[in-house]
Amino acid sequence: MLRATGAAGVAGLAGCTDALGGGGGSMKIGVLQPVSGDLGYYGKQALWGFFSGLAYKGDTDPVEESTTGSYTVTAGDTDYELLVRDTQFSADTAQSAATDLVENESVDMLFGTASSGAAGRVIDTVVDTADVPFMAGPAASAGISSNEGTCSDIVFRASENTAMDARSGGKYVAQETDISSVYLFGADYSFGRAVVNNYEQVLSNNGVEIAGKRFVPQGYSEWEGLLDNAEEAGADGVVGGFTVATLPAMFTSYLQGDYSYSVFGGLATRITNAVVGQTLQQALGEPLTQEKIDNSGLGPFTTRYHWNQYDNDINSSFVESYTDAYGTVPDLFSSGTFTAASAIVQAVQSAGSTSGSDVAEALRGMTVTDTPKGEDGYTFQEYNNQARSAMTVADLAPTSDEWSDSWQAAIQPGEPLATIGKDETTIPADAPGMNCSL
Repeated sequence: MLRATGAAGVAGLAGCTDALGGGGGSMKIGVLQPVSGDLGYYGKQALWGFFSGLAYKGDTDPVEESTTGSYTVTAGDTDYELLVRDTQFSADTAQSAATDLVENESVDMLFGTASSGAAGRVIDTVVDTADVPFMAGPAASAGISSNEGTCSDIVFRASENTAMDARSGGKYVAQETDISSVYLFGADYSFGRAVVNNYEQVLSNNGVEIAGKRFVPQGYSEWEGLLDNAEEAGADGVVGGFTVATLPAMFTSYLQGDYSYSVFGGLATRITNAVVGQTLQQALGEPLTQEKIDNSGLGPFTTRYHWNQYDNDINSSFVESYTDAYGTVPDLFSSGTFTAASAIVQAVQSAGSTSGSDVAEALRGMTVTDTPKGEDGYTFQEYNNQARSAMTVADLAPTSDEWSDSWQAAIQPGEPLATIGKDETTIPADAPGMNCSL
């Protein structure tokens, strides 16, 4: 039904509340995030960032809910009606919810998901067919905005991606450490493959030898033999492209073994840091001191965003309002989804319209004014609609007393070792792996 009637019927309904003069009227946004199950925190964190971005633009408090339903936030002269649907971290569920939002709710735009596979499915089956703009995020696979099959002139992403992890962290490791040979591990699905493939490219381009690579299923736990393989291959660094489903088992085996190499990669969310922190406490003993962490061989790690990595007025306001509303500090996904909301409001005001097509036109090439990484901290690239932004590299540190109640993990990112500017973090238009040209 969607393929037969969506492009004509839905496009004709979307944006029927347009108003000229800096926005005005109302805009319906279909929000697709997992808010239940084991990874419900991923979706809630994404929602909280998005709600906070709208609240900042509207000079109000963020919506405190993190469940399905309809919420309205006013920014400027425009009411943003948010129709939140639970994707349950399932591509099938995300597709069904997106179809319903487009066909039956006549949304002007879609935002989501936390799963890269779900984001790709929504693009393939709903966005392309119904011609409804999509702000992807926090789904992090680089392919969403670099593969010909999913990139589109109506698909945008403010959220950081795996290529940005690799291009910043990999370059730092190659240029600022003594690591010369790296073994790459990743989960055997889109996220893990994107991590490994991008690190391989960046490290190789910067003169680091790839000692080997291996993909394993999510939740893989038999790490001793694989870590021995990396040692035997002569690696002096190892990358782990995994989420909370796999990282703790890998780190446990690494800390219990006697390996000469260090482990680095992307710093994960609070739930992963909580489990890894417990693992470190069990392996190294309590109290968990900076000296113990420094001697563990873990790090440095790239962070897309954490609350203590950016010092500016917007971020300070964001950290305060977010913590007051949700009882925890902003996390890995929070800046990207805050910026997604901020960009949509800016686009509506710039276009003087809530029509999806007008908002999409205003987003192309936009530099987003209000972001947690500072004023003008994100810019949507015209060749693939991926926003580039700065990234930082930090070592792990014991969680300070100041943040213990609102971070709830034994480890936190330390002071930034380096900040990689936004012009260096994303895949260039003419680089291998960039198969999107808008």
